[in-house]
Amino acid sequence: MSIRSKRDLEVELSKLQGFVSPRVELEQYALTSSIAADWIWQMALRGEIAGKVILDAGCGPGILGLGVLLMGAKRVFFVDKDEEAIKICRENYKVLHAEYEIGEGEFMVHDIRLFDAEVDVVIENPPFGTKVEHADKIFLEKAFASARVVYSMHKKSTMKFVEAITRDFGFVITHTYQYEFPIKAQFVFHEKRVEHVEVMVFRMERG
Repeated sequence: MSIRSKRDLEVELSKLQGFVSPRVELEQYALTSSIAADWIWQMALRGEIAGKVILDAGCGPGILGLGVLLMGAKRVFFVDKDEEAIKICRENYKVLHAEYEIGEGEFMVHDIRLFDAEVDVVIENPPFGTKVEHADKIFLEKAFASARVVYSMHKKSTMKFVEAITRDFGFVITHTYQYEFPIKAQFVFHEKRVEHVEVMVFRMERG
């Protein structure tokens, strides 16, 4: 089998196992298959997936990294400090590997700051930084040190911060994609059944 359309990709990603016991301090909110598929499809159209080595930083269950493997990535590093999330990610990889010819996945349970390899592209949906201050900054700093091209998703309200840190590290924002990110009530402080948050995926490239 092969992925022939964005819809095909979205369908396959929707079958993946998500978080079982999401951790509030890590802001583990499941990325929807529709957002992930659109994000990955844009990368593929730009020739930034096939044959590439990619880091999925703070991968969680792995929807982004597994998506790029389905689109022809050579190798993906899945890095997350949550052991349970990596376990789910491994299982998702096994399921896809049984059905598709996909590249290699390497799974690491540790803080993103400890990652020390160079890759072609970094993809990340980091914590928004609302529970642990500057958590998003840590992910961006590591991403800029690891690749020439970075795709990172943040709240639209933090756009000024993203623009500033991008400049500080000698990168430029070349493209942005805006989405309504549905966050389902999963923690005690959530008052709505579903909260829609305006987010943006930033494509950043070393200048």
